[in-house]
Amino acid sequence: MTTDVWAEGDGYEAYVGRWSRAVAAEFVPWLGVPAGARWVDAGCGTGALTEAVLTLAAPASVLGVDPSGGFLATARSRLPAATFELGSAEALPVADGAADAVVGGLMLNFVPDATAAAAEFARVAARGAVVAAYVWDYADGMELMRHFWAAAADVDPGGAALDEGTRFPLCRPEPLTELWEDAGLADVTVRPIDVPTRFASFDDYWRPFLAGQGAAPGWLATLPPSRRDEIRDAVRARLPIAADGSIALTARAWAVRGRR
Repeated sequence: MTTDVWAEGDGYEAYVGRWSRAVAAEFVPWLGVPAGARWVDAGCGTGALTEAVLTLAAPASVLGVDPSGGFLATARSRLPAATFELGSAEALPVADGAADAVVGGLMLNFVPDATAAAAEFARVAARGAVVAAYVWDYADGMELMRHFWAAAADVDPGGAALDEGTRFPLCRPEPLTELWEDAGLADVTVRPIDVPTRFASFDDYWRPFLAGQGAAPGWLATLPPSRRDEIRDAVRARLPIAADGSIALTARAWAVRGRR
């Protein structure tokens, strides 16, 4: 049983949305989509990837689709140039072959059926269109979560089964390649995208975990305050905190790209 929570956009932004933006800034140019294209951002969340498309790709249009009304409210308030619709990545509200680029950021591992989602990406893509996505390297390179789960396992071993590194074997190069190829996509490539995640203080790092948005924060919210405090202290002891109180970590995402 999972405790993932996706409801309130501002809490998610503080947790990982801000780091997703840095990944999206490298991801969008890597796709090489010409200006004037029709984009679909499946599982758009609060709009980190949508914003990068609007800023960097000169699109004719961008449609963001997400099942969370709360996340879409945040996206709409920030990005009036895009269109947003409530919906699922496994059943996109888009006609066959209507998109020149179909993308998804940090969502493939959370949809109930990633195979169905990949097939939908391919369905709505025009011939020759780019189909791409990125996910966190939960098992290794997403340091802010790795420190949390390592400390949490020491304090409350019952939470280990919820660790995204264990739950999401999809988030590695080989499974991503297989998923894209099985969807009938050609010229499939996977690459890492590494971005710095610098926190001004331990409070800057820890406060987003208390907002209840996402997997680790959602689980933390189910614990009694005393247990949350134990985990907080265990995390603090593990982190590389500099003399000025700042914490310099890195986050790796795996990006997959193919063509219809």
